Amino acid sequence: MFAPLNESIIGRAQKAGKIEINIHDIREYSKDKHKKCDDYPFGGGAGMVMMPQPVFDAINSIDPEHKALRIFTSPRGKTFSQSVVKELCKVERLLILCGHYEGLDERIITLCIDQEISIGDYVLTGGELPAMVMTDAVCRYVDGVIASESLNEESFSDGLLEYPQYTRPQEFMGEKVPDVLLSGNHAEVNKWRKQKSLELTEKFRPDLLGK
Repeated sequence: MFAPLNESIIGRAQKAGKIEINIHDIREYSKDKHKKCDDYPFGGGAGMVMMPQPVFDAINSIDPEHKALRIFTSPRGKTFSQSVVKELCKVERLLILCGHYEGLDERIITLCIDQEISIGDYVLTGGELPAMVMTDAVCRYVDGVIASESLNEESFSDGLLEYPQYTRPQEFMGEKVPDVLLSGNHAEVNKWRKQKSLELTEKFRPDLLGK
């Protein structure tokens, strides 16, 4: 499932040694002869719950001295946002535990997890996709992965949505590039971009203006 992290910008960053991503199979740490990692929940209910032993052993084998910030992908966690990304960028090592099935034995969260994070108010089949979303978002801020000027002017970098972008040709299907972008007047271009960012944010994400 994690193959996308080996492609495009993140893949190139790994090959260049800018970042290191390791993926661990929890089943490999199960002491059950069938590598079982889940069981029925106490008290009844639908679905299966991830057992504590394989997860506990996996975490403490991978991070025996607890040098990583340990994150669990959870719908009850704080919502993932650009401000959270910038906080996680300050940490040298992240360990992201992916939930699955009906959930994870609560004792693992108590014993091993530092922080729970949710990427949104919806339910997925597992925590792998949220883990990839977080990994991609954080890795972009590692020095040398993406040009710093690109990071400074994108959506949410200043609390607003990004302004519209245009490239060649100057006219397409009757739609023209705004004259100000062709003027060479950088002050007016910056003014136009700021205004468009405000307009788009007010139209699509007015909640951001309240922040």
